[in-house]
Amino acid sequence: MSEQRCPWAVSALAIPYHDQEWGVPAHDDQVLFEFLVLEGAQAGLSWETILRKRAAYRAAFAHFDPAIVATYSEADAARLLADPGIVRNRLKVQSAITNARAFLAVQEAFGSFDAYMWRFVDGAPIRNEWSSGAEVPARTPASDAMSKDLKRRGFSFVGSTICYAFMQATGMVNDHLQECFRYGEMAHE
Repeated sequence: MSEQRCPWAVSALAIPYHDQEWGVPAHDDQVLFEFLVLEGAQAGLSWETILRKRAAYRAAFAHFDPAIVATYSEADAARLLADPGIVRNRLKVQSAITNARAFLAVQEAFGSFDAYMWRFVDGAPIRNEWSSGAEVPARTPASDAMSKDLKRRGFSFVGSTICYAFMQATGMVNDHLQECFRYGEMAHE
């Protein structure tokens, strides 16, 4: 008998992402920057599309080194917009560059992006107890607060729904369904 997973984890890319990454508490600033960029790029698209483009994103955005991305010029933005491996949306590409600059300012102010972001959940993952995907919210008061504060600090493509997806991806919330084998494992991550 195979292990029970969250119902969205069905493809060759989604299954390992679900089993190994989604919901695992992330505290590495570079990983957090990666998810900030990828979640913004995903807006209006499927996560499957972003997973297919993830390797190209890593190459295009210097393995998500915010210090490098923050130095990208108009020529770099034009290069990115010509890259078929990523989502070629001018606003999303510019957002990644602008967000890298804001990311560095947050690191300077808080010591790390990790210290800043995890404040929104009091430093520990929120463990939800959902029995169906229909119960999982698209946004919460914590994601609303995160979105508002990120926007105030100059970030873009950080609406509350994007912030909640970021929180799920980086383990700030455990939204694995109770029947999912990862739900119980996440209590020990």
